[in-house]
Amino acid sequence: MQRKAFLQTSAGLMIGAALPRSVKAVAPSDRINVAAIGINGMGWADLTAALKHPAARCVALCDVDKGVLDKRAATLINQGKVDTYGDYRKILDRKDVDAVFIGTPDHWHCLIMTEACAAGKDVYVEKPVGNSIAECAVMVATRDKYDRVVQCGQWQRSQKHFADAVAFVRTGRLGKIRLVKAWAYQGWMKPVPVQPDGNPPPGVDYTQWLGPAETRPFNPNRFHFNFRWFWDYAGGLMTDWGVHLLDYALLGMDAPMPKSVMASGGKFAYPGDASETPDTLTTVYTFDDYNIQWEHATGIDGGCYGRNHGIAYIGNNGTLVLDREGWEVIPEKGRMEAVPLTPKVDDGLVLNTANFLDTVRTRKVADLHAPIQAGAHVATVAQMGNIAYKTGKKLYWENNRFTDDDANRYLASTYHNGYNIPKV
Repeated sequence: MQRKAFLQTSAGLMIGAALPRSVKAVAPSDRINVAAIGINGMGWADLTAALKHPAARCVALCDVDKGVLDKRAATLINQGKVDTYGDYRKILDRKDVDAVFIGTPDHWHCLIMTEACAAGKDVYVEKPVGNSIAECAVMVATRDKYDRVVQCGQWQRSQKHFADAVAFVRTGRLGKIRLVKAWAYQGWMKPVPVQPDGNPPPGVDYTQWLGPAETRPFNPNRFHFNFRWFWDYAGGLMTDWGVHLLDYALLGMDAPMPKSVMASGGKFAYPGDASETPDTLTTVYTFDDYNIQWEHATGIDGGCYGRNHGIAYIGNNGTLVLDREGWEVIPEKGRMEAVPLTPKVDDGLVLNTANFLDTVRTRKVADLHAPIQAGAHVATVAQMGNIAYKTGKKLYWENNRFTDDDANRYLASTYHNGYNIPKV
């Protein structure tokens, strides 16, 4: 493929790769009033990235932890009045809020996103968009019903080097691709120490934090960051890093839903720690003429190709290796030329939030880099892997469900405490 054609393909995959426009002043009528719900971790990162956009103004914050809420509000004191809430519904009731950022634990994403769309808000929702396959379907249907702008937090879709790598894959120069690997080896992850149950910290509305999850005594291991390693609230590394990296495995291959999935792993690194999700997992997805393989491991940094995370498109002529730092091509001897490392050049999170806010203005939802449909697709694939792990079976997918009744029991999350999965 000639260079001109390659650049055209790359541009088509990555619209709006430049940094947000530099605007000295924005008229009040052009401002976008945003609010953030869940602001301890990625929710705060998303909001601070969004506020680099010249039109964005934060008018409200919500968190069930008053200590976090007060700390974040103090940070924004110089940008004007910011109201604080412990109940997200009070934000959705406000007519002056144009868009909301959802950075809660995963088990809250579906409920808040669907209620926000029904309230006429545009939504930026963290990944994984849904905590079950059924939730993913509901979230897409909700966006369609209310015709809202919904972006998900898969910010790598807004980075130039990721788009350029996919454009190269699609030139065909790698030859027939028979396997795509995606992996996350997380050496920084240590055991989650077993701790006794106790009382929530002062200022924490633990009942509100639980929401639709099963009522359990408060345990610090299940709160804030570590909620990711408990099935009640999330899906472990598979739906944490896996959603980011499998997204590009699927995107590069323009992959539909897999025909089958199987998974094997367990708590091999830290068998006695407090977490529930597997610290070691290998998952294989089968498509018509290629496989996609996912691997993760905690406490280890020595991943494939010397990288602790990444995606590798393995073709007959060579292998393209891609991670958050850049991409390169490793040739098969005598079959193609190597492509040296092309490093990252931009900030994906700033670009992803800017793309969302620009689309809030234009209403051209086709311009979104990470629309809810893409988020639901990869989250569904990741949930399929977790279900295969839980059942210990090779599972086959037909007509939006498994052919195995045991596996289909996991399609929908079980809601508790009077909550029900939204109906559209």
